[in-house]
Amino acid sequence: MSTMMTVLPEPPHVLAVDDSIVDRAVISRLLRSSKYRVTTVDSGKRALEVLSLQDRNVHMIITDYCMPEMSGYDLLKRVKESAELREIPVVIMSSENSPTRIQMCLEEGAEEFLIKPVRPSDVSRLCSRLITR
Repeated sequence: MSTMMTVLPEPPHVLAVDDSIVDRAVISRLLRSSKYRVTTVDSGKRALEVLSLQDRNVHMIITDYCMPEMSGYDLLKRVKESAELREIPVVIMSSENSPTRIQMCLEEGAEEFLIKPVRPSDVSRLCSRLITR
């Protein structure tokens, strides 16, 4: 009698980018509680380094808008300009509710703009919409 093994699909991988250690911990906990695999980095530059690794299979990027050196907006532009990365959905987070900033990010290709603090309902809505495509 042969037994069939069920191979469970690997959980979707989210790259979370925020210069604040507290905000990184919060978003990471929210994503992990929704059964996602999370890699956290503290800058847009580090995010691009992670994305350049061949074995990194990232399904979504969630990034803070306001960071030193490279803003979340700059990271979004770099991702959307890259032939290899442009299909990855990018979500921007900010503690500032600026309609101009939100519009600018959405026009540049962001899938969503979340106002901090990010809530569990934001994460479940995002993940069901973006990752199950």
